Amino acid sequence: MGAVESTEGEREPLLVPSQPATNTQPVLSRVYGRRWLVLTMFSLLGFMQGLVWNTWGPIQISAKHVFEFSSTDIAVLVMWGPVGYLPWLLFMWLMDKKGLRASLLLSAFFMVLGAALRSVPLKDLYYRRWMIHGGQLLNGLAGPTIMSAGPLLSTTWFAPDQRATATAIASLIGYLGSACAFLIGPLAVPAPNGTVGSTVYWNQNHIGDRIQFVLYAEVGMIAALFVAVLFYFPSRPPIPPSVAAASQRLSYRSSICRLLSNMRFLMIALAYSVPTGVVAGWAGVLDMILTPAKVSQVDAGWIGFWSIVGGCVFGVAMARFADYIRGMLKLILVLMFAGASLAATWFTLTCLTRLTHLPSTKATLYTSCILVGIFINSSVPIFLELFIETVYPVPEGITCGVVTFLSNLFTGLLLFCLTFYITGFTAKKTKIFPQPKQTGTYGRDMDLHLGQCHCPNAIVLLNDD
Repeated sequence: MGAVESTEGEREPLLVPSQPATNTQPVLSRVYGRRWLVLTMFSLLGFMQGLVWNTWGPIQISAKHVFEFSSTDIAVLVMWGPVGYLPWLLFMWLMDKKGLRASLLLSAFFMVLGAALRSVPLKDLYYRRWMIHGGQLLNGLAGPTIMSAGPLLSTTWFAPDQRATATAIASLIGYLGSACAFLIGPLAVPAPNGTVGSTVYWNQNHIGDRIQFVLYAEVGMIAALFVAVLFYFPSRPPIPPSVAAASQRLSYRSSICRLLSNMRFLMIALAYSVPTGVVAGWAGVLDMILTPAKVSQVDAGWIGFWSIVGGCVFGVAMARFADYIRGMLKLILVLMFAGASLAATWFTLTCLTRLTHLPSTKATLYTSCILVGIFINSSVPIFLELFIETVYPVPEGITCGVVTFLSNLFTGLLLFCLTFYITGFTAKKTKIFPQPKQTGTYGRDMDLHLGQCHCPNAIVLLNDD
């Protein structure tokens, strides 16, 4: 029974594989050094798109008196960014069918045309305001590609161990552009803000010239980037960098249906879009929000700058950390949102000084606002990587197009509400006069909330009362 050993024939397997595994052809992959040039060109376009979008918020006081904008106009100028996202399905289709080059060229063309419209020096302020609004809308039309194509570019050009880092750079550089607008605007365009009980005579032509200089500089930089993309920006490398980049993806219609029917994806998208959308809209009108707290335009610019820059730096660092340690994206996001919740609560309680009796100082406002921006903005690349892993094999451009559309939807809702809520300042206001030769003091029904004065042609007369 068990004493006889088995023969050689009995040891042969009964089922033999029809095709041995050794005959499987490996997928060729290669990483090109030019990927960093492609990423740089894309990132610079994102930088300029964010810079143009946030042009008017940091200099809203100067813009009101040069172009006769109202507070509603400033909110609408910022709102054109989310409004430009309405045809996002068209841009996602173009990205999926024609590749990244075609969609990026179209977006860059809209940016050039929009920046050129804003810089036309018309004398008629009515038509000039319409040109500025039209330019902001055209710049907003570039948003669907600029804000959504970062993960697609990283998957197409970068190896898996560099993908999260490339996604962070491509997706956060637009935030850095809006941060630089907080810095460039108040430094390049003089605007008083914050002084109570004074009358100022201001050379309005000087302010208009400085704004015009900023607009000309922006259109020149965007035109140079458009030429660079036109002459060199390939849609994809000759050989894909990884197996994921070479794999077959779902079609455009199937991808949309898969995303809308995936409840887990929709819950994560809601968790991403609400905080990032609200913080983006809040940052666009930060100067107008902080003015009742007696924060000058320059200080508001620095607060917005450091909050976004801190988020970009921290986001790239966390993305690099996620490249080495996979499977911890959820834990990282939970920690970031916990920190953002604490910082937002601190900021709110500080502003409600009459109820909470907490000290409201420049240091507390700086710290709380900057921490909110750091925790929320740095979560963007981690969220995008989580989306891609959740809904694979849906194309990256379509996935990120859906979630960034939802984020811009909440940004637009916030700015739409702000157009109906204009805070009345109780402090004394002043009136701007184009010529410094006039004399006398004027009443309290004046237009400009004064602060630090940077124009050499301004004469300040203090009221006796």
